[in-house]
Amino acid sequence: MNSEILQNTKTKMEKTIEALKDKLKTVRAGRANPSSLDRVVVDYYGNPTLLKSIATISVPEATQLCIKPFDKTCLKDIEKAIFESNLGYTPNNDGESIRIVIPPLTEDRRRELIKQVKSIGEESKISIRNIRHEGLEKVKREDISEDEAKGIEKQIQDLVNKFNKEIDDEVKLKENDLMTV
Repeated sequence: MNSEILQNTKTKMEKTIEALKDKLKTVRAGRANPSSLDRVVVDYYGNPTLLKSIATISVPEATQLCIKPFDKTCLKDIEKAIFESNLGYTPNNDGESIRIVIPPLTEDRRRELIKQVKSIGEESKISIRNIRHEGLEKVKREDISEDEAKGIEKQIQDLVNKFNKEIDDEVKLKENDLMTV
């Protein structure tokens, strides 16, 4: 049972790291990346729908994204959703598709994006702490000796330290990516 608590805790923490990596992919770094539009939600016939499920997103050039919707009647809705997503993109609608020219990042925008990255990292650390709290609660509910409980708590804390370091590394990597001109 004790190893089950540790395994569940570790699995949840690993999922937190995966979610962190996915979120960090959506923060743009000055070059065209279709995943930067992953969280854009379009009001598609009254239903909030992810952009990537109603259009294909391609990269024709290093600093350009091209969005071709499956249904051309929703071009205006896609354009509006991109404006409202606060990504700093200006979509150009040509009636067939939407093109986005990725502007070079200014120093202010880089600093803003770094703050966003740090915030995402802090959210992940909070998730890790909540998972630790959950694990410690399960240990308290178990009918085990005090020494055994202390050992499990120490192992859970070791996991927290390991995953927090991994979060810091991922955030630092993204910061370096953003600061590279």
